[in-house]
Amino acid sequence: MNVEAVKAIYLFEMARTRRTLLQSVVSPVISTSLYFIVFGAAVGSRIQEIDGVSYGAFITPGLIMLTLLTQCIGNGSFGIYFPKFTGTIYEILSSPISMTEIVLGYVGAAATKGMLVGLIILATASLFVDLSIAHPFVMLVFFVLTAVTFSLFGFLIGIWAKDFEQLNLIPMLVIPPLVFLGGSFYSVSMLPPFWQAVSHANPVLYLISGFRWSFFEISEVSPLVSFGIIIGFLAVLMGVLVWIFRTGYRLRN
Repeated sequence: MNVEAVKAIYLFEMARTRRTLLQSVVSPVISTSLYFIVFGAAVGSRIQEIDGVSYGAFITPGLIMLTLLTQCIGNGSFGIYFPKFTGTIYEILSSPISMTEIVLGYVGAAATKGMLVGLIILATASLFVDLSIAHPFVMLVFFVLTAVTFSLFGFLIGIWAKDFEQLNLIPMLVIPPLVFLGGSFYSVSMLPPFWQAVSHANPVLYLISGFRWSFFEISEVSPLVSFGIIIGFLAVLMGVLVWIFRTGYRLRN
């Protein structure tokens, strides 16, 4: 394992975050604050509690998950796409660095940045609502697994994308609707039976449900099922990554 190579890629990506603090940190914090102000005032005045939890606290795990997914996918995809766009990817591929080390550097940095923003969102949320974490270890496991999995997902998107339009297609047009329809701001049990069935076909529902259970011990599905979903998705991504390593798909050509 070339630790110095992983460290160089990791630190380079983290340095990019320091140069874009307004976009990387300040913007998500402002957006989250607006969610609490608008939803807390408009919806929270009509819905006092959901399953015994205040509405403001109930939506907090969903907001954190929304931010975590979008940040990790965005950072992971842009991190590998930009070297492809500028042509510097060939310098990386021709250097004595294995593909595993490249992935560790880029995915590790994307996951770190996503988790940092997620923790800032959690701290911001505590200014608006009273939060308690019933199972901190479970929360941390879901938090880290989700960050790593979707950073790897973003990495694969960055390899697949041929232009900036494709790069932003999934993060901007697919992930936000899945998160909003995954019970971020409501309980799925409040929906009619048909739409409950549709919601259970949404994989993001299981992530939010498991993450919310770690806070309040309430969930739409079993936390073990949520854990299995995230592990299964990670395994699929690892399989795709191995195939890319073997074929050089959109990297060597």
